[in-house]
Amino acid sequence: MKNADPIESRSAPVPPRPSRRALGSAQVPRFALYGEAASPGQEMLHIEEVWSRSSLYHWEIDAHLHQGLYQILWVRQGQVSVLLDESHQSVAGPAAIVIPPGVVHGFRFGPGTDGLVLTLSARFLVEGEFQSVGEAFRALFAGPAVVRFEAGEAPMQRLDALLRELAAEFMLPGNAASPVPLWLARALVWRLAQASDRLRQAGGAAAHRHQALFTRFLLLVEQHFLEHWLLEQYASRLGLSTPRLNRLARAESGRSALELVHERLTREACRRLVYIAAPVANVAEELGFADPAYFSRFFKRRIGMNPHRWRQAQLGAPDQAPAAS
Repeated sequence: MKNADPIESRSAPVPPRPSRRALGSAQVPRFALYGEAASPGQEMLHIEEVWSRSSLYHWEIDAHLHQGLYQILWVRQGQVSVLLDESHQSVAGPAAIVIPPGVVHGFRFGPGTDGLVLTLSARFLVEGEFQSVGEAFRALFAGPAVVRFEAGEAPMQRLDALLRELAAEFMLPGNAASPVPLWLARALVWRLAQASDRLRQAGGAAAHRHQALFTRFLLLVEQHFLEHWLLEQYASRLGLSTPRLNRLARAESGRSALELVHERLTREACRRLVYIAAPVANVAEELGFADPAYFSRFFKRRIGMNPHRWRQAQLGAPDQAPAAS
């Protein structure tokens, strides 16, 4: 097993920063480790602290990619702004950022971010009688991903322990002949693939629950919008707080819960104004508005014109308001 050079010390000289101009050219910079030239067919198993390299570049790693090398950035504590191809997101530890070969990535770390960066080639994880590890490896690196954890939860603690042990073994003098870093790396990939799969399944189940809850909200709106229920009444019936109901509505529709209620009331007002030959005041009363003037203001705010003008525009009739409206 061929390892890269040991982790640099804090007193190491600052290497030249990769040129930003390359980002605007036809090619994105390609490295083995950031700032170090890539070697075709290179075999590697390397782990280092986040600070050891990023602090040399003022905690910012410009966009680059690796060919044939896989990376796991473990953010134990701290905040990092992450670029993964066209995706930008902010990640707070604890989290694992999974980077397959060929994915353009870059990081801006909060100063003092605590974590580790594992870089390896596929050969170390799929050779030998380790079919289950190979399958986990392929599943984990199927695409770039951010795997988030709760601080102190068991899967997070197991992964952190494996990474710490791997880093300690990697730093031992003469470790090139030791099989232990390879075993630990395989165990880490297998554990992380398991955790990632569990989180995906849990996320799918949570999404299904949210969709079902949102559907129940829409059904309640259909039943009670003419009664002008308050949001607190909808939330109480669903077993939610009003802020949680609003978060649910925005997550599922992009609009607030009140906007959805008002939207349903507006649709009904439009339908009745067109298909029911009754004065606007009567329509307002049927819609639960005790004051026709308030209904007119509500409708104009939603549609852009008062009910009578809108009705005339839809029916193609002259714009002449009857006294009964």
